[in-house]
Amino acid sequence: MNDQNKPTRAPLPAITLPEPGVPRIRNVNWAGMQALYMKEVRRFMKVQLQTVWAPAVTTLLFLVIFTVALGGQKRSVLGVPFADFIAPGLIMMGMIQNAFANSSFSFLSGKIQGTIVDYLMPPISTAELLTALVGAAMTRAFLLGCTISLAIALWPGVDLFPRHPWAILAFGLLGTMFVSFLGVLTSIWAEKFDHAAAVTNFVIAPLSLLSGTFYSIERLSPFFQGISHANPFFYAISGFRYGFLSAADTEIARGLIVLTLLNAALAGLCYVLLRKGWKIRP
Repeated sequence: MNDQNKPTRAPLPAITLPEPGVPRIRNVNWAGMQALYMKEVRRFMKVQLQTVWAPAVTTLLFLVIFTVALGGQKRSVLGVPFADFIAPGLIMMGMIQNAFANSSFSFLSGKIQGTIVDYLMPPISTAELLTALVGAAMTRAFLLGCTISLAIALWPGVDLFPRHPWAILAFGLLGTMFVSFLGVLTSIWAEKFDHAAAVTNFVIAPLSLLSGTFYSIERLSPFFQGISHANPFFYAISGFRYGFLSAADTEIARGLIVLTLLNAALAGLCYVLLRKGWKIRP
């Protein structure tokens, strides 16, 4: 009798688990991507004296040398004083070099220290991983750019007024994004810090210094003008300078197209290499 009076319970619904290897996060993992981005930002902010302030001082020293020690205040380029001409280029050059330094360190340090699993195991996709790394590098570049701009704006005799903010933002984004992808590509390929240093010293530094930062290519021979137009950094610096001076060494539309295509190509290459795990997974 007692057994018959007990209420019957409805059977529990069957729990279906996804097959092994099937992702449960169907859409963008914003939380995971933000966590990796913040990790990379905090990494360089912990040593901001080295990653932000020191490059700003070095860039300001370039301005002092070229405007004071070499008598640059009496010269004019593209119809503007020489100090006004080189100031935007110095800002962009510092942003480019430091964006590369940040993105080229991530995977490389993980491979050398044995912590590469921290990048590969979290439940984020390849595109999310790449976006977080590139976004952190661009953040460092823009923080440095703001610091350098403030230091140069306080320097007497330099007019650093943004006449075309859209050009400053567009070429700042495209230029730092380009070198950030280059940094990710370098960190994937490199097996030790000497490899990354070689790319910095023999590729990034020469291309940034020979990109029209300190001179106008109008004074070069046609042969060297052609070489300058083959330098991607030239378009980033020239377009960035146009945002302040309304003057540039090349067509602004051409620079936007070149940098956009190069960014798309490098993004695709980095995505494919990360997806395959080239030189990352054993």
